[in-house]
Amino acid sequence: MDVYINAVEKFLPGEPVPNDEMEDYLGKINGANSKARPIVLRNNGIKIRYYAIDKNQKSTFSNAQLTLEAIKKLQTENFTVDDIQLLACGTTSPDQLLPSHASMVHGELKTGKTEYGSFGGSCNAGMLAMKYAWFSVASGNTENAVCTGSEKLSTWLIADRYKKESEKISELEKKPILAFSKEFLRWMLSDGAAAALLTNKPNNKGISLKIDWIEITSFAGEIETCMYAGAEKNSEGNLTPWKDLSDEYINENSLMVLRQDTRLLGNNIVKKGAEFLVELTEKHNFTTEDIHWFLPHLSSMYFKDKIYEEMKANGIYIAENKWFLNLPYVGNVGSASAYLMLEELFNSGKLKKGEKILVMVPESARFSYTYMMLTVV
Repeated sequence: MDVYINAVEKFLPGEPVPNDEMEDYLGKINGANSKARPIVLRNNGIKIRYYAIDKNQKSTFSNAQLTLEAIKKLQTENFTVDDIQLLACGTTSPDQLLPSHASMVHGELKTGKTEYGSFGGSCNAGMLAMKYAWFSVASGNTENAVCTGSEKLSTWLIADRYKKESEKISELEKKPILAFSKEFLRWMLSDGAAAALLTNKPNNKGISLKIDWIEITSFAGEIETCMYAGAEKNSEGNLTPWKDLSDEYINENSLMVLRQDTRLLGNNIVKKGAEFLVELTEKHNFTTEDIHWFLPHLSSMYFKDKIYEEMKANGIYIAENKWFLNLPYVGNVGSASAYLMLEELFNSGKLKKGEKILVMVPESARFSYTYMMLTVV
């Protein structure tokens, strides 16, 4: 059975935050301006982002509440939240370990009983939710499904999370500076949510996006962990989970903050994406000339040219005028980023029936990739 994306909506909290105001929201570690911030921002190309915290580092929305606001925008005279038959939610940053994120979102919706699914990880969590929703409608299990990607990352990034470790490093090195692999994600990530409505019939008016296929693969069997939180990584690349460590050790080493091995990221994330796309062109018998719009989720604009060149080196050419990006003025919102690109393009008035859209989502946590092909109908 064919499945159609009939609506995509977003919710970005508060006012847009420019680069020079980031530390007003996230705070300064030991009261000092970050030395890493200007370096990271120069490379990632992000100019604007959104935070669900105020300048006192107090929350203005939970992750579940951000997701609620995006879902409510899907409502029309023909569809309300009470009509949702399946709720599938993906996030890197649930509000708590238990209950699950989708359960909390359903609680915020305050609707009757419904099937649900929660998906974790990082950037691909939202696409896992999308694929689950697609399967449910395609199989006839449900007539509709709402899937989401959302993040509340700002509270992981506030200065207090790094205080204990920065004090220890200051004592050892006589300078309050964190390892680049831990601090640089503070200047990469932000908050927001987006939601899509999938049904077994296209819209009567306007456009819909028919899901041709969604392919997701993991490279964890061949590459060690790159981005993580709640664990300690040893020299052999293995993780010790927070549950096996003392509270004192967790606090002193800031184990609950996000970290990324930038060496692993640079060596693998672009190469693996091109490898997988070559396989998919053969599996689904298409060429990149068939593509009218290419929506790549980039964590940083630094990777744009590298992806372009790596694809060309693998015999894949997608002209730059087909690329659709909003990272510089929306920010890197992890599992919501692909949805945010789709939302903007879907509602832009630029799409024409018959056009093909290729969405690409890399995830660096343990290296995985999603590609999704859509047809405008």
